[in-house]
Amino acid sequence: MMKIISLTLLTTVLTLAASTLNAKPFVFTAIPDQDETQLQQRFNKVANYLEQALNVEVKYIPVKSYTAAVSAFRNNQVQLAWFGGLSGVQARRLVPGSIAIAQGVEDQHFKTYFIAHHSSHLKKQDTLPEQMANMTFTFGSKGSTSGRLMPEFYIREHFKKSPNDLFRSVGFSGDHSRTLTLVQSGTYQLGALNFKVWDSALAKGEIDLSKVSIIWETPEYPDYQWTIRGDVSVQWGEGFSQKVQQALLNIKDPELLNSFPRQGFIPASNEDYDPILNTAKSIGIIE
Repeated sequence: MMKIISLTLLTTVLTLAASTLNAKPFVFTAIPDQDETQLQQRFNKVANYLEQALNVEVKYIPVKSYTAAVSAFRNNQVQLAWFGGLSGVQARRLVPGSIAIAQGVEDQHFKTYFIAHHSSHLKKQDTLPEQMANMTFTFGSKGSTSGRLMPEFYIREHFKKSPNDLFRSVGFSGDHSRTLTLVQSGTYQLGALNFKVWDSALAKGEIDLSKVSIIWETPEYPDYQWTIRGDVSVQWGEGFSQKVQQALLNIKDPELLNSFPRQGFIPASNEDYDPILNTAKSIGIIE
């Protein structure tokens, strides 16, 4: 009888130990491309959705910079991240086996808008205006694809000069929303931001078109994506990456999609972002 009780007790202890082992939350983050309040609202909703879809505890943790998002992914503080094109490439190079699993429908054909304060007297053109030279210009974050990498590439390609050599002064606002604010207020004459942030702000009535306007838009390129670490199966079991991917592809709630904003999510692969890797190498951001 004693042996049966002891065996039962041992089984219970082992079961509890296994449950404790698997109790680690699945954690994700996102690049801080807009103000923190908007990001908290957006990704707390995503965490709730994923928790129900995956049947595991899911947490979203904010980060202060694009670099911090990549570092958190590298150090396994997060296992999933909503990266931009460049930050995703950087993260996957640092964590072998990690893969891009989903992107927004719009992320196949992303664009950057070059915008100008009305005092610049610049109008929309088919090419970058020559009159941009010697004006003040702000990028977004230094690690941003749409706010830094692609606009810098096209500036260098068109003017055959670096931004520092072309403009009177160059700034880095930190995020797209801030870029819009700085140019609309006239703090900078020119700026570059992703088209989704502009379109969303315009729809909300947050842009005064008498003060700021689009003067050029880049050709299309691949951008944002969800990237997951390749070792998640160790903690959450075989096929977990595929489960996460399917959960993201299954997001249909208009409110959740509008918070990105995206029409929906589609499969992505690491190879989709080779153009970003090649561009980053061409201007010396990645060796």
